[in-house]
Amino acid sequence: MTLNNLPARCLELEITESLLMNDAEGVLAKVRQLRRAGLLISIDDFGTGFSSLNYLRRFSVSSLKIDQSFVRDLGGGSTGGLIHAILGIARSFELGTIAEGIETPAQDEALSTLGCDLMQGYLFSRPLTTAALIDYLAAPPPIA
Repeated sequence: MTLNNLPARCLELEITESLLMNDAEGVLAKVRQLRRAGLLISIDDFGTGFSSLNYLRRFSVSSLKIDQSFVRDLGGGSTGGLIHAILGIARSFELGTIAEGIETPAQDEALSTLGCDLMQGYLFSRPLTTAALIDYLAAPPPIA
């Protein structure tokens, strides 16, 4: 399956924990179909809902996306421990990890040290128009 000549494996769709909880069986069938087509699936806002670890085993997801609320509070109290636990869960299920809402070099460094695979946020770039994205990809600015 390709979309505008983009291989399916290059496209990752995000589903929220709350969507999983509302219609687990219906979503499960759709996720399996998308995975068979080669798309990657990420669970967005992981850790903010009440999903069961059993869902990680049953759903053929590719990665867990750490909610920005955990990143925002990184360094204060138990948040670092929660992120560490989420990363451990992801590793045990052989899933990738993505942290969202990275705004400071300190957050970037802390998450890198904890072993987070990917990060996104304003530290790297603000949302871009298509034209601005093409320019950015041609010559990305240095990270602050």
